[in-house]
Amino acid sequence: MESETADTWGEPRTKTVSWWWAPESLRPHLVGLSGLDYVHGIIDGRFPPPPIASTLGLRLSTASPGEAVFHCTPDESLLNPIGLVHGGVLCTLLDSAMGVAVQTQLEAGVAYASIEMSVSFLRPLPTDGSEVEVRGRALKIGRKVAFAEGHAYDSQGRLLGHGTQSMSRVI
Repeated sequence: MESETADTWGEPRTKTVSWWWAPESLRPHLVGLSGLDYVHGIIDGRFPPPPIASTLGLRLSTASPGEAVFHCTPDESLLNPIGLVHGGVLCTLLDSAMGVAVQTQLEAGVAYASIEMSVSFLRPLPTDGSEVEVRGRALKIGRKVAFAEGHAYDSQGRLLGHGTQSMSRVI
């Protein structure tokens, strides 16, 4: 069997990613904003989404106190060597939903960062152009540690994966 090389693979595919992000210019606008107000500012377009959202095509759809819902349509640029969406993508989606769910309950000037996460992979994420919905829910927010859970669903409502997470106060 002849060894394949890049010249036999066909034309490379491309994906262009653009983002807006300048934390130093954003900070003055966030002074005095609660976590929920900041998150609503992202949803309504007053503030730019974080770069990871552009990279993965992740959209924050709704947020209420203790809850956040994201949508994403995985594409082939996220495939692993066996042709499935890389498991780290589900982890990132769940991390985003759980983190924002906690953020919605924080007062101005407070932030948490992930310190531990557990994920159960139940089904592969689709690559057929259908959307994934990821829901995060804050379970408990303490002065130093917060806890959350998240669920990812396909367009037919089937559970794709579940996660739990703990976060530590960083500010």
